[in-house]
Amino acid sequence: MARRRKGEDIHGWVILDKPLDITSTQAVSVVRRLFNAKKAGHAGTLDPLASGILPIALGEATKTVPFAVEGSKTYRFTVKWGERTDTLDREGEIVATSDVRPDRAAIEAVLPTFIGDIEQVPPAYSAIKVDGERAYDLARSGDDVQLQARQVHIEALRLLDCPDSDMAVLEMHCGKGAYVRSLARDIAFALGTEGHVAALRRIRVGGFAEAESTRLDELEEMAHKGAASEALLPVQTALDDIPALAITEEESFQLKLGRSIVLLPRQAQELKAQRRPREIAGKDCTFTALALCDGVAVALGDARAGKFQPSRVFNLTP
Repeated sequence: MARRRKGEDIHGWVILDKPLDITSTQAVSVVRRLFNAKKAGHAGTLDPLASGILPIALGEATKTVPFAVEGSKTYRFTVKWGERTDTLDREGEIVATSDVRPDRAAIEAVLPTFIGDIEQVPPAYSAIKVDGERAYDLARSGDDVQLQARQVHIEALRLLDCPDSDMAVLEMHCGKGAYVRSLARDIAFALGTEGHVAALRRIRVGGFAEAESTRLDELEEMAHKGAASEALLPVQTALDDIPALAITEEESFQLKLGRSIVLLPRQAQELKAQRRPREIAGKDCTFTALALCDGVAVALGDARAGKFQPSRVFNLTP
């Protein structure tokens, strides 16, 4: 007989402002303990040397993690010129140096070449798997890790400040898979120097931003007062950009049994009006939608040809 998982059925999102010097996994463990939740996960890893937005899913919210992970992200980071490390951040050993220190004009002139769809070689110290092994494990063992370039999308990149000749503060808005450390290395190369990330903070993940985040010490204080639930956002928070379908209790019952429901012409038109431009431009008439009953998430599914077919059902009560 399978062991019953300990904890309570807590469902929703906690938008944690992760502090420095702890891993994302450690942060999830702390939050899960504070809520005494049975199940928890996160949307997008942050290194111990990075702070900022770490969306943590509890209970049924873990079913929406893939949608949160796919969301765009915004990072604010500091590049230190003149030194490249093996990890491409301040934690690593210096492997190359340069006397070149680019000025503001030079930095601003090169940034446009890194906007749009670009080719980027991930850091050797990354979680990418090579022959079944994590790249960072191979690198730490002394192996010469050679990763292939991959295409990533950078929506925006701007210079915020040059506090001194050795440092530059930048902000990047990007899609999934872009590495800030690789970008710092490549910008430095383009400027004829070396560089690594000296500080990194994530300020947005999809629709999750700093304004709705909670620091770990604040969350611990709230839990001590029995008020941790005040930091809990609804399961559907990660699905704000997905077309929403309002359904009846009878339709909710059918969806929870895995059955499709027929869409009224009015419902179909309302869903189509909510579709994102890239979906409208596509040839496929099927698109993902979220069914809600009295404001509570019931199911994610596919809307097509006048029907809604559930693909993920949520075990939530109003």
